[in-house]
Amino acid sequence: MNSTHQIHTLLADSRLSKKHRQIAEKVLNEERISFEEGVFLFEEGELAYVGVLANYMREKRHGNKTYFNRNFHIEPTNLCVYDCKFCSYSVLIKDRSDGWEYTMDEMLNIVKSYDNQPVTEAHIVGGVLPQYNLEFYTNLFASIKAHRPELHVKALTPVEYHYIFKKAKIDYATGMQLMKNAGLDSMPGGGAEIFDPEIRNQIAKDKCTGEQWLQIHEEWHKLGMRSNATMLYGHIENYKHRIDHLEQLRALQDKTGGFQTFIPLKFRNKENQMAHVPESSVIEDLRNYAISRIYLDNFDHIKAYWAMISRNTAQLSLNFGVDDIDGTLDDTTKIYSMAGAEEQHPAMSTKDLVKLIKAVGREPIERDTLYNVITDYTNVAFDDEPKPKYYALPVVNN
Repeated sequence: MNSTHQIHTLLADSRLSKKHRQIAEKVLNEERISFEEGVFLFEEGELAYVGVLANYMREKRHGNKTYFNRNFHIEPTNLCVYDCKFCSYSVLIKDRSDGWEYTMDEMLNIVKSYDNQPVTEAHIVGGVLPQYNLEFYTNLFASIKAHRPELHVKALTPVEYHYIFKKAKIDYATGMQLMKNAGLDSMPGGGAEIFDPEIRNQIAKDKCTGEQWLQIHEEWHKLGMRSNATMLYGHIENYKHRIDHLEQLRALQDKTGGFQTFIPLKFRNKENQMAHVPESSVIEDLRNYAISRIYLDNFDHIKAYWAMISRNTAQLSLNFGVDDIDGTLDDTTKIYSMAGAEEQHPAMSTKDLVKLIKAVGREPIERDTLYNVITDYTNVAFDDEPKPKYYALPVVNN
């Protein structure tokens, strides 16, 4: 049953409440749902119901296509001046011996180690330290571009940029222009956490505010550049906090159109100061993906990090609004594993990722960071796959 049939079947159900029916009709008619309706979906929207609506929106935009890219991570340091309660990754400067700090040469050597591989993106994000200042990162970006001009540099969150620009005594607009000039191509979505000041102050005191996070992305968008957005969910926030977060993202996207992907990030409670807070269930994870897809009607893509939520849950998410499951990755990234993700050594070959997507009836599309199609793997058979029992006819070019 395709998604259009599913939503019409849903609307034909006489047991559907008036409120549920109104929201379903809005989705079918491509009308925006309100803040109150978003909260209602979290409070009263069962998994099957929100799944039908989210999958309809997903397939209307992307059909069966599921995107991934070939990327690698550089994490300059796990030392940080901030003490976020949910973080399992960073180490305070006073415990410096327990962490790592890469030099610029060490980071460039990581880039060079991929010289003969068809990666398209370097994803750079890590802790916040004084020595990783404006000069350091502009030189790093310029050096990467000098070595491999076609490599897309997706780097640093507003948390890092806010600290860097404050230390350099420059405003956000000037700072982002300097980063663009140095070779920055796009921004990841990290550091958003939850925008609500009361919740943010409890879990991420002293780092940039939600308003500042949005301002930095807005300045980047004004330069004609793209970025991603995230939300950390499943900790001490409530449903209204989640919808408030999505509302602020939706409003900025209405203004700039600069966001391309939204990534819900599941709170993991391993080895951090919030270990007493239970984690959300898989059902709640899938509901959160679905409601995010429904609410963010002006975002093109919803992404699930397979390395964070497990391969199986990532497959399930493809029927709940998700159309992107990130990249091939490799074990250079420690952010997921240190937080207690299912994938402790997150590496997947292109073949593995393609098989994972095909196994749930979706079409694997390798993309670059800006969603230009590199390879459509829908009809590609790898060496160990059964070959089709027919012969293609020769093509004569006139």
